[in-house]
Amino acid sequence: MHLGALFIASHVLTSGSVRETARRFQLSPSTVSTAIHNLETELAMKLTERASGELVTLIASGRVLEGLAPITAAIAEFGQFTDHDAAAAEAYEAWASRIPVKIVTIERFLEVADQGSINRAARRLRLGQPQLSLQLANLEKFLGGRLFERQAQGSVLTEEGRRAYQIFMAISQAWNDLKSSADERYRRTARSLRIGSIIPTGSESWVARCLGVLVSEWNLRRNNNAISLVSMTADDLREALKNGRIDVAILDSVFGLESFRHRELLQTDMVVIAPRDSTETSVADLVAGHPICMPSPRTGLGHAAMAFSYERAPDRRFRGQDITAADSLPVIVDLVANHGYVSFLGRVSALPIADKVRIVDLDVHLPMSYHVAFNHRKAAADACTVIIEAAARMTSQPVAHTVRQADIGTRETAA
Repeated sequence: MHLGALFIASHVLTSGSVRETARRFQLSPSTVSTAIHNLETELAMKLTERASGELVTLIASGRVLEGLAPITAAIAEFGQFTDHDAAAAEAYEAWASRIPVKIVTIERFLEVADQGSINRAARRLRLGQPQLSLQLANLEKFLGGRLFERQAQGSVLTEEGRRAYQIFMAISQAWNDLKSSADERYRRTARSLRIGSIIPTGSESWVARCLGVLVSEWNLRRNNNAISLVSMTADDLREALKNGRIDVAILDSVFGLESFRHRELLQTDMVVIAPRDSTETSVADLVAGHPICMPSPRTGLGHAAMAFSYERAPDRRFRGQDITAADSLPVIVDLVANHGYVSFLGRVSALPIADKVRIVDLDVHLPMSYHVAFNHRKAAADACTVIIEAAARMTSQPVAHTVRQADIGTRETAA
């Protein structure tokens, strides 16, 4: 990171806008975006995200902005040092956003000053003496003055060097404070075991109960890896497992995860859930007479349910206009229980909410299966064993066997 990028990132976090920052500093939006991306990479945390085309600053950005405050204040002193403080605000900001001095260069300057010798500092930094001398010369050229007097016994700070030392020390301390927090977050992340699951219908669902058992038993065994839980759609789970954001995924399809180990958790079949006061006796009548809300096609269940509902209601008057896709199963259950909708679930997920909805069998048997997929970590395999055993106890299913690829292809075709 260089000081100009930190100055740019600080303004983005303050204004909440890449384009406004780019206009204000007379930079390209890509340069501004790169500055905030590099800061996120250095600190190992997300500070912003895109929502409906707009940049949104996340909660963590407030703490980082506070941590950057001493650095931006030091940059202002830097401006006084180089006679840029007297310029108009626009000119000062344009200069500050382009400061090429890197944090690593600042650290090396401080090391030379503390050691009183370029040679000793180079040995400690494991750098060549010519390389370090060149970096110091470039720094002096940028500042427009000498920072060291080269003497027989070593290098001694000049008056300007002592002033620069105070500014650079403030920057170094503030940056190290920010980085130390990032390093600790990285260590916690490296130790944690990240579990992703399809979104459960509620606290009574088999998914939620399996995860509850996992956390309880995991912590009782005093494992070194802390558990971290997140719920997503099947598509998102696949992507998260592939890019390493999670270690274990509980999902309703392992399509596209052939390179990961996976085991079947349980088998069930798809059913319709309808309002308890509904009177239709056939699935076709339920589908034709009620608005539908179902898991989105991004889920294995949603894809199968959408195709099934269309096949069973070819003459639906308002086809598609009152079919709502939702990735929140609690919302789906509420719409069915309280607002007259119908939906589709796996039987194992519908049974725990039988007091809220009416469960109707399909006129054809449509099998479904749930799986757990995991990466190479031993902790991930251990967690899978706990999840599989918990699912077996809760659903009276035998403990799963490892799924063959041929079996997966058959089930995907059926779905």
